Amino acid sequence: MLLDTSGLLCLLHRAEPFHEEAVAAYQAAARRLTTNYVLAEFVALAQVRGLPRPASLSFVADLAASSAVETMWVGEALHRDALVLLQTRLDKSYSLCDAVSFVLMRDRSIADALTTDRHFEQEGFRRLLVHL
Repeated sequence: MLLDTSGLLCLLHRAEPFHEEAVAAYQAAARRLTTNYVLAEFVALAQVRGLPRPASLSFVADLAASSAVETMWVGEALHRDALVLLQTRLDKSYSLCDAVSFVLMRDRSIADALTTDRHFEQEGFRRLLVHL
């Protein structure tokens, strides 16, 4: 599964409504992938949400160093492919980080995203953190 920004927040922060679901999905996943763009976005989100900066930075560093998580470092080609996707989806409010995730998920045949972001469903992926 792809680890998205909102999913990582749910994973780290016990007060998030989907914390337990995020932990369970993370532990059950056979494959965990994220990008340095997601990690960068997470740092900003954690700061806006008022999480302690040392804890969020430690969390990101641990994820990037973890053998249980593959962190894809976005290069020029993936970045450009994501920009092309954004140009074809002008009716959507996707972020560049979202678009990078979508391109990568398609390239790697990943269907599931640890996220609360409905944009993943709009692109045909399965959002794992959703109210039923």
